[in-house]
Amino acid sequence: MKPYKVILSGGGTGGHIYPAIAIAKEIQRRHPDTEFLFVGAQNRMEMEKVPQAGFAIEGLNITGIQRSLSVENLKFPFRLLSSLRKSGKILKQFKPDVVIGTGGFASGPLLKKAVGKKIPALIQEQNSYAGITNKLLAKSVQKICVAYDDMGRYFPESKIIKTGNPVRSDVLEIEGKRNDAFAKYELSPNSKVVLVIGGSLGAKAINILISEQLPLFKKLGVQVLWQTGKLYYERYKDLESDDVRVMAYIDQMDLAYASADVIISRAGASSVSELCIVGKATIFIPSPNVAEDHQTKNAKAIEKEDGAILIKESELNKKFESALEILMTNETRREELGANMKLLALPNATNDIVDEVEKLLGVGSGK
Repeated sequence: MKPYKVILSGGGTGGHIYPAIAIAKEIQRRHPDTEFLFVGAQNRMEMEKVPQAGFAIEGLNITGIQRSLSVENLKFPFRLLSSLRKSGKILKQFKPDVVIGTGGFASGPLLKKAVGKKIPALIQEQNSYAGITNKLLAKSVQKICVAYDDMGRYFPESKIIKTGNPVRSDVLEIEGKRNDAFAKYELSPNSKVVLVIGGSLGAKAINILISEQLPLFKKLGVQVLWQTGKLYYERYKDLESDDVRVMAYIDQMDLAYASADVIISRAGASSVSELCIVGKATIFIPSPNVAEDHQTKNAKAIEKEDGAILIKESELNKKFESALEILMTNETRREELGANMKLLALPNATNDIVDEVEKLLGVGSGK
């Protein structure tokens, strides 16, 4: 039997790229001869991250629509037409058996052309608020894998499968890694650790907050493992001390999670899914600068189940200090939040999504 040929399309942010890579690797594990091609947006991070993961990628000249008036918006129709034409050529040359979209503007043209050619297609929606690309594609694809309940507000119920979001395999099991984590990051096992993660590029508001609250961390006697993001590292690297580790990027998130007693994070879909699996007390500080404020909606879905604390950027001055003090001094509350969050985890997401892909390919589970 000839090898399967699979196209995965999505990108713009890590939240769209890493799930696609995780899905591809699971398909590859089950069907080693599969041929893969990723399709992303030119000059975005997928053009670097996908080849690093060992997969080929083609780039489309496509960008999202800006929320403010800009010259880029005037170029959008021309870029869309160009991307649709290139997508058609990619599909004609590669001849995929199935196409998978993980969201972001890059996946729109490719999936649109694929469903027009009757190629089986699946989309994966990571957020509790569906993105515009996936909403536009929903009527045409065969399967829609989601991570939250009540997604029938956006998609046809008959196509929805609740799978959760794919996460990095190394974070599925962090038990027993705490000592290794302390050694790697030169942390003391005698003091509690706060892990701060604002994304690979960084989060301006979170970095400002941490820099201003270093006296509070010192007063509470806690250590800080602080990922500033590469855009902000130079600004904050001099704040490193015996109790504060400042890093541009954390490359072993399993060890970082293992070291933490409390986590401060944005609320992107991938981060939320990982943190549910990790099951540590978390303060979510959602970015307000994302489409439809979807990070706040993601965090609210966890807060509603008493699985995390949500603090909006506009309320940090009023709420952060007291929230952190409660978590650092009340072990029972930390454990309660962590346990409630872990109940929301969907650790088999990648397997479940690939099960659905295999149905579209017309094969058994293959596990």
